[in-house]
Amino acid sequence: MLETVDRQCLLDIAKHSIAYGLSHACPAPVQLGDYAETLREPGASFVTLKKSGELRGCVGTLEPYQPLIEDVSYHAFSAAFRDTRFSPVSVQEVVLLEIHISVLSLPEDIPCASEAELMQLLRTDIDGLVLQEGTHRATFLPAMWQTLPDKEDFVQQLKIKAGLSADYWSETMQCFRYQVQEFGDR
Repeated sequence: MLETVDRQCLLDIAKHSIAYGLSHACPAPVQLGDYAETLREPGASFVTLKKSGELRGCVGTLEPYQPLIEDVSYHAFSAAFRDTRFSPVSVQEVVLLEIHISVLSLPEDIPCASEAELMQLLRTDIDGLVLQEGTHRATFLPAMWQTLPDKEDFVQQLKIKAGLSADYWSETMQCFRYQVQEFGDR
């Protein structure tokens, strides 16, 4: 569990990386020695940007591959400038952005032979979910339960996001769950 001071550091680096990106077109560099050991350990994060309560960008990773502080810096920049669903954030928008950070636990396999079994094992408002079938892969963070509170809708929409049909199921479908520590600046 991250301490309040660590959460604030992550929010600060996310804001700094977005501001830095406006003038340098890259994420803010991170001097690892300036941060607590917990932030230098490998970590996986998603950074979500909202403007007036509406999604403005969301980028992250499911598996830790770099220090958490660098991961947040990189994904904050990417959410602001590289999320292909949106145009890059403008100078005028930066002050209007709400920044939300989700630090992910390691994904754990959900052994299930059917969609009905997945529904029984999936925990509403707790679990993020990854579905993978061959090259089709998608995830919903636990925050998506606010938009899709029904388990069936949640799973069907995630299948669609992965490029599968809403009623698709196969014995080779892989399902993983994870939890997050989520916090934001507003």
